[in-house]
Amino acid sequence: MYVAGLTGSIATGKSTVSAMLEALGARVVDADRIAREVVAPGMPAWERIVEEFGREILLPTGELDRVLLGRIVFPDRVRRSLLESIVHPEVVRVMGERVQAMARELPGSPVILDVPLLIEAGLHEGLGDVIVVYCPEETQILRLMERDAISREEALARIRAQMPIEEKRRLASIVVDNSGGLGETRKRVEGLYRILREKARGAAS
Repeated sequence: MYVAGLTGSIATGKSTVSAMLEALGARVVDADRIAREVVAPGMPAWERIVEEFGREILLPTGELDRVLLGRIVFPDRVRRSLLESIVHPEVVRVMGERVQAMARELPGSPVILDVPLLIEAGLHEGLGDVIVVYCPEETQILRLMERDAISREEALARIRAQMPIEEKRRLASIVVDNSGGLGETRKRVEGLYRILREKARGAAS
């Protein structure tokens, strides 16, 4: 079975690349999507988060107020680590189940683990490839300011709370440069998918 990890940093365009790969035929296990599932109201992780952070981080629907929670944990390493210790084990468990199911269904298709904290969590070890979606930090700042309607200072604080993108780039076996336009990125991803598909077929044969 061929499994590659896909990561980046905030506002580098990882989700865009992931969606392109999935549209081309890759089987994507999306850690962010799973993270939302495991913190749905009533789930064990949701209960622990409410216990640790208080009911003020809930929306009227009972769902987590992700914007408020982000403002609490991004500048506070201890509280961020606490949140991660609650959510990450559940995400990893569900991801493992989904990878195994996908491998049984379509053994010749590349399986992509789309994980923002792939390297930080040590999940990159033993994978077929580590794909990093890259753009320079200044591009990250501008994209994040526009996307989330936040100040430069807040954007920079969120970016600096993560592993630097240059460090992730050095640990990658494949780098997707997303500093240009969408058309350029699409061409790069199409080429990448052909490579991943061949590797998956080779692993399945």
